[in-house]
Amino acid sequence: MIEPKNSAMSTRTDADWMQLAILEARKGIGLTSPNPTVGAVIVKNDQLLAKGWHTGAGKPHAERVAIASAKEQGIDISGSTIYVTLEPCSSHGRTPPCTAGIIEANITRVVYGAEDPNPQHQGSAKIVLDKAGISVSTCVQKGDCERLIRAFSKKQRTGLPWVIIKSAISLDGRITRPPGEGQWLTSPESREIVQKLRHESDAIITGGNTIRKDNPSLTVRSKNLANKEQPWRLILTTRNGKPLPTDALVFTDKYSDRTLIQEDGDLHAALEKLGSLGCNQVMVEAGGKLLGAFLDAKLVDEVAIFYAPLITGGPDSGFAGLPNQFKLSDQEFTQIGDDVLLRALISSESTVSN
Repeated sequence: MIEPKNSAMSTRTDADWMQLAILEARKGIGLTSPNPTVGAVIVKNDQLLAKGWHTGAGKPHAERVAIASAKEQGIDISGSTIYVTLEPCSSHGRTPPCTAGIIEANITRVVYGAEDPNPQHQGSAKIVLDKAGISVSTCVQKGDCERLIRAFSKKQRTGLPWVIIKSAISLDGRITRPPGEGQWLTSPESREIVQKLRHESDAIITGGNTIRKDNPSLTVRSKNLANKEQPWRLILTTRNGKPLPTDALVFTDKYSDRTLIQEDGDLHAALEKLGSLGCNQVMVEAGGKLLGAFLDAKLVDEVAIFYAPLITGGPDSGFAGLPNQFKLSDQEFTQIGDDVLLRALISSESTVSN
């Protein structure tokens, strides 16, 4: 895969090559937990020689995929530079260390974007590679590379997965329509984006009331997405509440073994349980009361809110009982047909109201 050299190629910087590695890494979003998504490209004399991305836990890491790709094509990568979105691993886990593979391939320069978020391993690659006489540059396109692994990083720091709350809301702040008007607020195009969000997540959390009222499947069904194991489905309920219907889809479909119940309604315990199962990212799809409870408990990292161009007067509000005020950062608005999707992070500056 030697990319032809031209005038544009000859001016590419480390940042440019790292952006190509980032494109590779994005192919693994939603597929690699409990591992992070990582991409790598190998370059020599301003030519792209090989590239690779991590496809799943227990499978070769991006660096070794790229090295193997070059070898299969008979491309000599000695004296080359490898660009990796995350600091190469230097310890032996389910796969051998990537630093060893880099050294064995006679690569002479390593450029990586994000440092390993695990403090026990952070910086180890540079020590190993320096000792082998390999030049190392770090923190290239650091922000973009860290964004790729923010769920993995949070899990490393706290043991808890990254939490996205998703909701579809009318312009008057309602998540339901009046009886007889149909189920959906948003367009088929928006519902396809929801499928993508589910695909990116390792688990979906909902409440018992949603199971009783809507009987959702909470599965990834889009034919436009890569095959993966269905996300865990965790239902939060209370021991003294109304029993869950035993004929609900989440208990009777072919993925019923992926359904969990948290009877005590403990949000933190639910996230700990999912973290222990290897989940890096989870999405909460539920009614306004449960979404509000996650926000009040300060357990939310990101929101994905679909605004529909409707005024429904429906009975259920999007977010219920919020004593706290929440500021958003890194807002991204995307028009999807007639709908608008807001994705944003919960700001660390969010304050409690008086």
